[in-house]
Amino acid sequence: MILRILRKASQSQNKESLFPFLSAISRSFSSQSTPPSFGIAFDIDGVVLRSEAPIGGSPHALRRLYEDSGALKIPYIFLTNGGGFRESVRALELSELLGLNISPSQVVQGHSPFKQLVGRFENELVIAVGKGEPATVMSEYGFKNVLSIDDYALCFDNIDPLAPYKKWTTKQVSYQSSNTKATDLRENIRSQRVQAVFIVSDSVDWSRDIQVLCDILRTGGLPGREVGHQPPLYFAHDDLAYQAAFPSERFGMGAFRIALEAVFNRIHPLALKYTTYGKPNPSVFKNAETLLEQLVSSMHRNAHVADHINTGTHHLKRLYMIGDNPSVDICGARKAGHPWFSILTRTGVFKGKENHPKFPADLVVDTVEEAVDYILRKECAS
Repeated sequence: MILRILRKASQSQNKESLFPFLSAISRSFSSQSTPPSFGIAFDIDGVVLRSEAPIGGSPHALRRLYEDSGALKIPYIFLTNGGGFRESVRALELSELLGLNISPSQVVQGHSPFKQLVGRFENELVIAVGKGEPATVMSEYGFKNVLSIDDYALCFDNIDPLAPYKKWTTKQVSYQSSNTKATDLRENIRSQRVQAVFIVSDSVDWSRDIQVLCDILRTGGLPGREVGHQPPLYFAHDDLAYQAAFPSERFGMGAFRIALEAVFNRIHPLALKYTTYGKPNPSVFKNAETLLEQLVSSMHRNAHVADHINTGTHHLKRLYMIGDNPSVDICGARKAGHPWFSILTRTGVFKGKENHPKFPADLVVDTVEEAVDYILRKECAS
């Protein structure tokens, strides 16, 4: 689905023509005079979707958060550790799959906090790793000298000794040719020191990526050179596993981090240093709280309500986190504390009959539809 959306999006460079529904969203926000006192954060994989299929009655559940006119009446966001695509592309995909108008401002991905590091690495050579369009994501955030690990590896002959055996590799890059301009470009990249590495989304080729990342990290950013100071390494999240289309969980970015760290620590005198973002980091939930409050302000921008709402200082009394992963969604909400209330579904990683023993949720339900039903009954009755 996302690849189809990307193909459609690439047909135009005009952002308004790419996403004409965005202006409609801003007009459709509810202008009710009484602002809601609560907001909701939904995980995506294992809660709302499994692969590209809606689950747990998610389309019907989410439609209940809108007025009959299509105006948003309950503020909600998607809070996912997943990623690899721009928030605008992800919002468009969710809109099509769920039959709703969803704004990019309602999508928070694991790599969204990387925006905060633009000031430090804006003009430096950085490498983006992962499925999807990791370099495009970073470029949109403001990084001006970013390469995907796919393109970077192609600048070095024989850096991946297994490349000849990877028949599934079909990527072709312009500077892979032998003309003078392409050769100069590759040499220029090889001579630049990599200043940082960002694991934006799940690695597609673990063997190559671990090899190339170790080359970068142990040489101070100059593969093939002497051992040097390790450049900064950032992970969008540290999920060990997640629920995809296969019945049992699949290894996530946290598993890749473990593998990379194990290899690096065997070949380098100093242990691997890295920074991880994403849930369950409490800062992610604090940011989500701010975004939900801003969403309330957007919903009431044209309404005749109190000045403090218009200025974006409206505070929500209760925030709900609906997730399927106890160690990520529920643990994060518990760490964040008040005003977060955690709801655990059985449609993803968690499938237990009782509450999770280590990271118990405030409520356990079968589906996201049951979670939304509980929230609306509780909030409407209070």
